[in-house]
Amino acid sequence: MVTEIESRSLAGVLPLKYEDGQLLLLDQRKLPESLGYFNASSFDDICFAIKDMVVRGGPSIGVAAAFGFAMEAARRVRTTPFTSLPAEFLQIKVRLDATRPTAVNLRWATDRMLLFVQKLLRQKVETEDFCKQVIDEALLIFDEHISTNLAISNYGADLLSNGAKIITHCNAGPLAACGWGTAIGVIRAAHQRGMRPHVFADETRPRNQGAKLTMWELHQDRIPATLICDNMSGYLMSSQKIDMVIVGADRIARNGDAANKIGTFNLAIVAQHHKVPFYVAAPLSTFDATIFSGTEIPIEERSQLEVLEVDGKLSTVKGAIALNPAFDVTPNHLIAGIITEAGILRAPYDLSIAQALRAAGLLPEQQEQVSSAIVDTESR
Repeated sequence: MVTEIESRSLAGVLPLKYEDGQLLLLDQRKLPESLGYFNASSFDDICFAIKDMVVRGGPSIGVAAAFGFAMEAARRVRTTPFTSLPAEFLQIKVRLDATRPTAVNLRWATDRMLLFVQKLLRQKVETEDFCKQVIDEALLIFDEHISTNLAISNYGADLLSNGAKIITHCNAGPLAACGWGTAIGVIRAAHQRGMRPHVFADETRPRNQGAKLTMWELHQDRIPATLICDNMSGYLMSSQKIDMVIVGADRIARNGDAANKIGTFNLAIVAQHHKVPFYVAAPLSTFDATIFSGTEIPIEERSQLEVLEVDGKLSTVKGAIALNPAFDVTPNHLIAGIITEAGILRAPYDLSIAQALRAAGLLPEQQEQVSSAIVDTESR
C-alpha cells in the first residue's frame, strides 16, 4: 500500500509563485550561489524565462506556461475585439510552444489552456469573470502537479530498499517538477520514511544541473549525496553496489522510449551492462500520445557556448565548434519501469502506457479534440 504523506507542507522549494497578479520564477540559473526571483509577468518575459532556462524541467515548464498563457489571455481579452480573440489565443499557444520544443509538458499545458479559453468564449463569459477563471485554471494545474508528484514519489519509494544507493542524472526534483519532484521525489519520499537513501548525482554537463540544482535540493532535505562526473557511473557500478538508477523525462513515446537530458542514454547502457535497474519517473502529462517511438521526438539544439565556455570563459581553443543537443532518447528495452501517478508501468510498454493514458483520458481522441479546436480557431 502506498503511504500517504502530507503533500503541500512537505513539498520542496517550488519554482514559481503567483502573488498579487505577478508571476515570480525562482531563477534556477543563479542557484546555488543565490536564491532570487525573476519577474515573468509580461508575455515576453515568460517566453524568455522558459527559453533561457530561468525555469526548467518539463512539469515546471508546463505550469509556468499555463500561467503565462492565462496572464496574456487575460490581458488580450481586455484589449482585443471579441471576434479576434480566437486567433489571438492561438498566437499565445504557438509562441509558448516554440520556446522549448522537446518538453511535451509545455504543449500539454498550452493545449489545456487553449481549450479552456475557447470554452469561456463559447459561453460568452464576461471579461472580469474570464480573467479570474483563466488564472484559476492555471492555479489548478499548479495544485494538480503537487498531488501528482506526491503519488509518483510514493509509488517509487516502494521500490527502494533501506540504505539504497541511487544514481540520478540532471535534475528531477521540486525545481523541475513543480512539487515534490519525480526522480528526486522518489528519493525524498524514501528519506521521509526513514529509509536512508544515498544519492550519487551526475554533474550533468554542459549546464551542470546535477551539480548546481540536484545537490542543492538534496542538501536542503539533508539527504546524503555525492557529486560525480557524468563519466564515473561505470566505475561506480563496477566498484560499489549501486542499487538503482532513477531519472526524469521530458517526453515519453507510446512505446516507452524516453527523452531526457543528454547523457541519460549513456547511463542506461552502463546500467544494463551492470544489471542495475534503470527507472524513469514522470507524470502522465510527459507522455506524448501522438507519437509511437522515440525517433519521432524532436531534439532541441542549444547554443554552442554552453559547451565552449564555463562561467562565461572560453574552456577550449579559439574558433572551436561544439555540438550541443539538449536531450537524448533512451530506448524502452533499457527501462525497467516508468513510475507515474497511475503506478509503475512495465513492459510491454505499448500496452501498459495505452491503458494508463486511456484511464486518464489522454489517448489520441483527446488530442484530436485539441487539434479540431485549433483548426477551428485558425479558420476564423
